[in-house]
Amino acid sequence: MKILICEDEEIMLTALEFRLRKQGFDVIKAEDGKAALERITNDSPDLIVADVMMPHITGLELVSHLRDEMKSKVPVIIISALEQDEIVLEAFRLGADDFITKPFRPNELILRIKKIVQDQEA
Repeated sequence: MKILICEDEEIMLTALEFRLRKQGFDVIKAEDGKAALERITNDSPDLIVADVMMPHITGLELVSHLRDEMKSKVPVIIISALEQDEIVLEAFRLGADDFITKPFRPNELILRIKKIVQDQEA
């Protein structure tokens, strides 16, 4: 399974890449929303993990573009340091499949990814 991680904090990006690769996932990285769109087009990820706050294109704008412009159903997990109800609700309204608040344990993200994969296979 190919997972795209969209995260502008290099330490977080590297940590997530390491943990996901250790779980056997194929990992693609993007350091901002613009790069994320390129990776989505070129690499066709099976799942996307995107931070809300990224340069150029935010995680929410990315979800909106995926669902409305690209008509993509690829699952998206939004991560954010902001735990505001409006952001969570907006993420789901735009079509995100899950939302996780920073700081989080990598194992929690892995469990959520596995749940989405399991739900897709059912």
